[in-house]
Amino acid sequence: MLYELFTFLEENYQIPGAGVFQYITFRASLAVIVSLLISMVFGKRIIQALHARQVGETVRSLGLQGEAQKAGTPTMGGLIILSAIIIPTLLLANLRNIYVILLLVATVWMGGIGFLDDYIKVFKKNKEGLAGKFKVLGQVGLGLIVGTLLYFHPDIVIKEKINPEQTVEITTGDHPSPFSAEAQKSTKTTIPFIKGNELDYSNLLPEGYQKYAYLIFIPLVIFIITAVSNGANLTDGIDGLATGTSAIVGVTLGIFAYVSGNILFADYLNIMYIPDSGEMVVYMAAFVGACVGFLWYNSYPAQVFMGDTGSLALGGIIAVFAIAVRKELLIPILCGIFLVENLSVIMQVSYFKYTKKKYGEGRRIFRMSPLHHHYQKGGFHESKIVTRFWIVGIMLAILTFVTLKLR
Repeated sequence: MLYELFTFLEENYQIPGAGVFQYITFRASLAVIVSLLISMVFGKRIIQALHARQVGETVRSLGLQGEAQKAGTPTMGGLIILSAIIIPTLLLANLRNIYVILLLVATVWMGGIGFLDDYIKVFKKNKEGLAGKFKVLGQVGLGLIVGTLLYFHPDIVIKEKINPEQTVEITTGDHPSPFSAEAQKSTKTTIPFIKGNELDYSNLLPEGYQKYAYLIFIPLVIFIITAVSNGANLTDGIDGLATGTSAIVGVTLGIFAYVSGNILFADYLNIMYIPDSGEMVVYMAAFVGACVGFLWYNSYPAQVFMGDTGSLALGGIIAVFAIAVRKELLIPILCGIFLVENLSVIMQVSYFKYTKKKYGEGRRIFRMSPLHHHYQKGGFHESKIVTRFWIVGIMLAILTFVTLKLR
């Protein structure tokens, strides 16, 4: 909204200073500030409102240290995160940008599924919440929307790299461009550790069937969105873990979006140039600000829990963003925390069922799953587990950057 207003003022009235809103870095900085203010200032009022309506967490007895103190802590705090993401984005981002629209849809969609799950748990007193099949159906629905738009929308394009002798002039005329003058539809994505650093999904099909690449791409999008959103949901088990991890991932993806959407940086780093993707930096700045602001109340001992309203939305946003900047194949590294949390549950359940069938008694690999509960059972304090997981998350983020040059 403000972006459109100041663009209009600058173009029609040449008002001094109005042109600064054209800069992504300026609007991204404002987005961080606004999201922090919303999550920290208005977050307190939302927590008080949740308290007044007795929207408290029902804690299952798992034999974990400190779990009794968490009973009654307000949940559905994901509303704070969603507000702190959506409002700055509506104010500061270019709402005509297809990537921004896609991210807003993902935010509302996944936030809505999580809200419905929390509502059933809290107000309907059903501890199971929304049935798993309906959660998966919602995730699949979002995957279909995102995959279809990314594949077919005419504004979602890339510019191919060309030979040095074929370079054309950039708009300013100051530097030769190593990219083609015309943007084009492409099914290429970034793949680590491979020469050329790119994979074209259409090449996975037999000759003559490349036009059916959506049969690979859309199911992959569905799988990624489902896996990452569930991973974030499982990670949200102790104070500040999912929020801090999501902030680290968000900073990394925001940098990817900035360099991928800037022709000079894309050339210098020898990565894919994705026109208009830089606008997503404004959204991601709000995302990171919302996570950091929420940590003010969610760090140990937590004054509020995000609930599925927040955790499913965070995971869904991260998945959609990574796919949009064509870094989805880096998710196993970047979102390694979410991945091991997911795998720990799958391994624990599978091994328990296998041993129960074979020996008549179920056995466990971990003391408890997800993985963070394994360490809690081992006597580690929540704060120490969270801090160490954050450190691992930072290391994985750095490794993700390094993979761009490991070919």
